[in-house]
Amino acid sequence: MIPREILKQVRRVEIATRGLVNDVFSGEYHSVFKGRGMNFAEVREYQHGDDIRAIDWNVTARTGAPFIKVFDEERELTVMLVVDVSASGDFGSRSRMKGEMAVEICAVLAFSATTNNDKVGLIIFSDRIEKFVPPRKGRRHVLRVLRELLYFKPEGRGTDITGALQYLARVVRRRAVVFVVSDFLGDGYEKALAVAGRRHDTVAIRMSDPREHHLPAVGYLELEDAETGEQVTVDVSDPAFRAAFDRDVADTLTARERQFRKTRVDVIEITTDHPYADRLMRFFRQRAKRFR
Repeated sequence: MIPREILKQVRRVEIATRGLVNDVFSGEYHSVFKGRGMNFAEVREYQHGDDIRAIDWNVTARTGAPFIKVFDEERELTVMLVVDVSASGDFGSRSRMKGEMAVEICAVLAFSATTNNDKVGLIIFSDRIEKFVPPRKGRRHVLRVLRELLYFKPEGRGTDITGALQYLARVVRRRAVVFVVSDFLGDGYEKALAVAGRRHDTVAIRMSDPREHHLPAVGYLELEDAETGEQVTVDVSDPAFRAAFDRDVADTLTARERQFRKTRVDVIEITTDHPYADRLMRFFRQRAKRFR
């Protein structure tokens, strides 16, 4: 039995994202993510401006007038949400934690997919595969996906992105649209991400929080690694310490950006201090320009 509070949370997320999906993202999603190909629909008379390459010469010869072939896009897609639920997602210095914002983003993507009659599946992972929900169609199924994201209690605390992508390769054989939602704090996943990018239309959604990039000068702080439990006390009012921290962060971000470029996978940067809708919309519009 799913607790009533979780059902209320599912409803709140659905209400919070419905307007974005209906007004903005459903159409953008359709224009950006294409189907597997084109199916023949009918022939009709040639009209001025039609592509002459579409002329059906057999029908044209029989009727004595030019006719063209009309095709419909084979629209149906499979969308896979590969979501990191490691302990580092339970962090946020603003109004919401990274994991909470990730759930809303998944809701927007899942409802956009189902509005376009596409299938949605889910892989929840930490340092192991926590849950697999096979892709299906429909609003009821999307609500189940949201319930899993909100209700599921992971066993692991760490992050194994490589393991999650290898599992994806085993359970999803046909080409799909894959969103990998994570803070990407793990290491050694570049090869697996590149392979996923060649096999599927893969997008990395990287979650972060401002406090992961900059520490305030407030004196002594006890910091804890959420995934390992390791604790350390530091004096963040020390300018030398903050400068060293900023350099480490900058080096890490530069290395990660270089890794993503090598994988040739699209990346959407999401931070807890910015509305995610703006970042998603910017990505959709920039990507749409590439396909025009």
